[in-house]
Amino acid sequence: MDDFLREYLPILVFLGLALAICLVFILAAAIVAVRNPDPEKVSAYECGFNAFDDARMKFDVRFYLVAILFIIFDLEIAFLFPWAVAFADISTAAFWSMIVFLVVLTVGFAYEWKKGALEWE
Repeated sequence: MDDFLREYLPILVFLGLALAICLVFILAAAIVAVRNPDPEKVSAYECGFNAFDDARMKFDVRFYLVAILFIIFDLEIAFLFPWAVAFADISTAAFWSMIVFLVVLTVGFAYEWKKGALEWE
C-alpha cells in the first residue's frame, strides 16, 4: 500500500508548490499594488458606453447573429487545420466530406450576409 501511495507523492508536491506560488503572487500583488483609484478606473465598462438600463432588457438580435458567425468560423478553423495537416494521408471520402462541410458553412455565411446581419447602422 505504501508503494501505491508513494506514486502520488510527486503530484502532491506539484500541487503544494503550485498553491504556494499562487499564494506568494496574490500576497505580493496585494502588498506591492498601487492604490490610486479614480472614478474612470472604477466605473463599469460595457461595450464602450456606460450602463444605462436594466441588464435584463432586450437588445438587438444582430449581436446573436455576429456570435453565430463567430462560432461558424471558429468551427471551420478548428476542423480545417487538422484536416489540412493530414491532407496527404486522407481518403477521398474524407476530402469530399470536408468540402461538404465547407459548403454548408459558406451557405450559412452567405445567408447571414444576405439577411444584412453584417450591416450596422
